[in-house]
Amino acid sequence: MTIEPTPRIGDWYKNTIGDAFEVVAQDLDDETLELQYYDGTLEELDAETWAYMHPEPIEPPEDWTGSMDVDREDSQNPEIWTETEDWLRQLERIDNTGVR
Repeated sequence: MTIEPTPRIGDWYKNTIGDAFEVVAQDLDDETLELQYYDGTLEELDAETWAYMHPEPIEPPEDWTGSMDVDREDSQNPEIWTETEDWLRQLERIDNTGVR
């Protein structure tokens, strides 16, 4: 059975009720797809269900944090970036001293 429209891993679609999702895996032997919805929910479905959904290709969402467990405040918090920069500086210092 051929899956139509042909889904591609990494492409985004929306179903008939408007839910946005990305195809994250495909098993050609079992003819199944794994989808990840914008809210992070994962779903595995067969070719018949894919066809029944009537998916429409869409552009990826601009806000990538929808499917991640990251709050908007967390991703924009300057303290997090400062801590990360400090940590990276420490790693660079170790690399530069040749300590193994």
